[in-house]
Amino acid sequence: MEAPILLSSSIPNLFSFFIFFLFIYLIAYFIIFPSWKPKLRPEASSCVISFFHGTPAVFLAVTSLLADPDRNFHSTNTPFQNMVLDYSIAYFLMDLTHYLIFYPSDVLFIGHHLATLFVFVTCRYMVYHGAYAILVLLILAEVTSFVQNTWTLANARKSDVEFAAKVYSVLSPPFYVLYSLVRGIAGPYFVYRMLSYYLSGAADSVIPRWIWVSWVFVVVTAISVSILWVSNLWVELYKEMSRKIEKKVR
Repeated sequence: MEAPILLSSSIPNLFSFFIFFLFIYLIAYFIIFPSWKPKLRPEASSCVISFFHGTPAVFLAVTSLLADPDRNFHSTNTPFQNMVLDYSIAYFLMDLTHYLIFYPSDVLFIGHHLATLFVFVTCRYMVYHGAYAILVLLILAEVTSFVQNTWTLANARKSDVEFAAKVYSVLSPPFYVLYSLVRGIAGPYFVYRMLSYYLSGAADSVIPRWIWVSWVFVVVTAISVSILWVSNLWVELYKEMSRKIEKKVR
């Protein structure tokens, strides 16, 4: 009876969180960014709901993990950890809706959101274990979100707003460094620890092998794409700085 009870008690939270993100999105789209170009308004609104998810999710996840003295890679999810998972599931459902409506051809982001939802949903609603691993990965994924969303908004308006261009220019190098450290070093290290633990078979009694294998596959793929993305940004930054140096020399 435990699973039905957990399910029935969680659905209202999930629905409430989704309505919350929908409300924030509509405020951003119709009130905060009404003067922005139609092509930019959806992206900017998506950034706003990400502001309300990313940093709060980091603090909530850290708090939920610190409050669990028995945390490990296969420990039972606590009610607090389940609430954080519901919060993130609601956010990704809202942002997925955003992409399906405004950017239905963006297969990369749609696929990313579906894969992320698979990880969260299976942890939350199928196995009821492993939130420690998933929430640490959530922390690593979202710890850069505030800077990334600010950078994204500045990038969207840098061509027509001087202040946005300055913010983009100042923010780019430190953002790239932070993102590279988290996605290129901290993330892979934690996935290595996670994979080593699961390969030992210690979690097989509560987390089916096919599920944790799927988790690892999704995370490794996401980290690989992130590293490729930030690598391209570094290349573009290098080219831009080289052009500026050449102009000064001339």
